[in-house]
Amino acid sequence: MYICTQMKQVRPKKNLGQHFLTDLNIASAIADTVDAYPDIPVLEVGPGMGVLTQFLMQKPRPLSVVEIDRESVAYLTERYPFFLRSVEKPPRLLIEGDFLRMDLHQLFNGKPFVLTGNYPYDISSQIFFKVIDNKDLIPCCTGMIQREVAQRMEAKPGTKAYGILSVLIQAWYDVEYLFTVDENVFNPPPKVKSAVIRMTRNKVQDLGCDEKLFRRVVKTVFNQRRKMLRVSLRQLFTKDTMPDSSFFGQDIMTMRPEQLTIPQFVELTNSVKLTVEKQEARSKRQENSTII
Repeated sequence: MYICTQMKQVRPKKNLGQHFLTDLNIASAIADTVDAYPDIPVLEVGPGMGVLTQFLMQKPRPLSVVEIDRESVAYLTERYPFFLRSVEKPPRLLIEGDFLRMDLHQLFNGKPFVLTGNYPYDISSQIFFKVIDNKDLIPCCTGMIQREVAQRMEAKPGTKAYGILSVLIQAWYDVEYLFTVDENVFNPPPKVKSAVIRMTRNKVQDLGCDEKLFRRVVKTVFNQRRKMLRVSLRQLFTKDTMPDSSFFGQDIMTMRPEQLTIPQFVELTNSVKLTVEKQEARSKRQENSTII
């Protein structure tokens, strides 16, 4: 067992959004969230001084940690020298680098893994978008984030917290809000509370629409969340593809984005795509008839 109780060796850096967890009981509880998938490797993002890492190491499964802060990498290398030994069983690997820039297919021989960590507040949404992009590799993602972000992730239609993150994540994952973490268990203490969440891959393999357009539709309408769809959706069309009044006259067009379920967003995406294709075909026919 590796228990690290010295918590002041690395200077927290504001530009990296570092808030080091100091409560070992909470660290242990976060580590246990990965047990939902006990038979696959674990990747920890931003281990800092290893307060969570030391509990993940106790689990009999491959573990890699990725850290962008050189001072933290130096600390971890000294504190846990077996990270440098390729013969360690199960395998342990310390990676110095930026998680957001990594090719995740290069890890664990391209096999699925659980992602976890005490995620920096300022890039947590980017981390989750990367998880979505690699959903076939990551059946489970756990960790600690800002409470407000956690609430948005699990929010349901018709609530104020329901938004872009809610729809894009819940399209592919079931989200559990596990517990709240107070500010006083961090160094330095953040100004807001934190929360521990777990995302578990749902059974959806195909949304039934163009995924890139789905994201674009969701982001476009939520960027004007107070407006009805008949207003916000206009940004998706060009002068040549702008639909006629019958498209904007559909009942769904009087709704606002926070009222839509994920299946309704899928339906809306397909409607937008079909409309654009029809308008493009009509423009092309008009263009050809002009040439003739």
